[in-house]
Amino acid sequence: MTTANAAEAVRMRNVSMRFGGVRALDDVHLDVSPGEVHALLGENGAGKSTILKILRGVQPPTSGTVEIGSVPLATFTAEAARNAGVAMAFQEMSLIPTLTVAQNVFLNREIMTSSGLIDDRTAVAESRKLFARMGVEIDPSAKVSDIPAGHRQLTEIVKATSQPCKVLVLDEPTTALSQNEVERLFDYVRQLRGQGVAIVYVSHRMDEIFRIADRATILRDGKHIITAPMSEFTLESMIAHIIGRRSRGFSDVVRETAMIGEVLLETRGLSGSSKPIGIDLTLRRGEVVGVAGLLGSGRSSLARVLAGVQPMTSGEIRIKGKVVSIARPRDAIDAGIALVPEDRARQGFVAFHSVESNIDLPNLDRLSTKTLVDRTKSAALAESSIQRLRIKTDSRKATIRTLSGGNAQKVVIAKWLATEPEVLILDEPTAGIDIGSKSEIVTLIRNLAKSGKAILVLSSELQELLAACDRILVMSEGRVVRDIARHDLDDAAKVDSIDSLQHAEQKLNKFMQEARGGIIQ
Repeated sequence: MTTANAAEAVRMRNVSMRFGGVRALDDVHLDVSPGEVHALLGENGAGKSTILKILRGVQPPTSGTVEIGSVPLATFTAEAARNAGVAMAFQEMSLIPTLTVAQNVFLNREIMTSSGLIDDRTAVAESRKLFARMGVEIDPSAKVSDIPAGHRQLTEIVKATSQPCKVLVLDEPTTALSQNEVERLFDYVRQLRGQGVAIVYVSHRMDEIFRIADRATILRDGKHIITAPMSEFTLESMIAHIIGRRSRGFSDVVRETAMIGEVLLETRGLSGSSKPIGIDLTLRRGEVVGVAGLLGSGRSSLARVLAGVQPMTSGEIRIKGKVVSIARPRDAIDAGIALVPEDRARQGFVAFHSVESNIDLPNLDRLSTKTLVDRTKSAALAESSIQRLRIKTDSRKATIRTLSGGNAQKVVIAKWLATEPEVLILDEPTAGIDIGSKSEIVTLIRNLAKSGKAILVLSSELQELLAACDRILVMSEGRVVRDIARHDLDDAAKVDSIDSLQHAEQKLNKFMQEARGGIIQ
């Protein structure tokens, strides 16, 4: 890390931001040094996104000053920030799916031939060099729509760093990456840090923060709480600063002995068009079964086939011992299967609609009289769902976009619970949610199982699976290669719950890496 007396790459002073009567930022300070990885942390709604918008130049602050490399940012536009040396890789990726990887990397600054035409061949060659710097192999001539999510995420990062920058903002950069891809990214981040680039790193994954960051700034309710070197934080103290109370994250989840009942869902030889392949699965009442696997393992494909979103090509699905035909989502709902999808912003809710109307959507049949929705029934369903899941909202009429990530996710779960399913499938249920809300969602999952639901949880966050599940299936290349009882991952010698969770995570990750390498036991 660069010495403290060097000019700051980012210097924000007394930054405040108001939206109408709401104060999103209140007199916030942020300093980031050249050659430093600086974590920016806080719950959803803490003010992180607003800070990033100001730093990127797309949102002028109500008051305060911003300097990039000791030069004041006088004009707040994306172009002004870019010219000052600020680059950003977005969590909601900015790539255009119909263009190639190389065309996206050089979008709006295309390489031209001497005759004034776009030189795609040179763009492909230059993009290949940029990916080589990161140590990954991605075909620059492939369309973005045809490459895996992890490769799209890495393309977003390469695009951001394809021209010299003083400050790089990485917003949740690893959500779509496998463990090996995360390691490549971290090596690349260290490479950039060694070149003097200041990196603002935003993530809800605490293990990543402790591995890659030099210092951290924590915001809460739009206010600056603390900035300190990582050596001064423990996991517990960091979570306490983020949520305003002491917590041990997923270790706080109380794991009572599960009361396992009858088989609710059973598959035999279940296959989709490409994945999954020959899945034999048993899910019992009161049981939470997790599905782990690296990117491309087929987790989400399994969920989509079970929910009728993707076609089943062979095998059978049984509900309570009876074979059911699931060719579309309506068939799955009628059979008692509900899916909470991975991408809640695009597939889980309608952002500009109210909490009430979102909960109504899959339940219109029983809320409607002919063509009209019974507003009394609709209001009662929304109010009971808000109370049942403890959704924090001003009212049932509040739009989803005004809710925090954790509460928006609760609305998605609530609307599917209102269909009264026997089997609930949750795909990445805590992705992009702050640490306080993550443990709350996992506790909700445990309570739903306790009430008699059978739950399938698919997640790339291993601690989430370990906290929520009674069994964990490991998938690789579309197949289930291990079926592990949760208690078999524990180490009796680890008495501290955080140490125990970390040990179990390491063991599960080892099994996943072995599965990717074809070492299946």
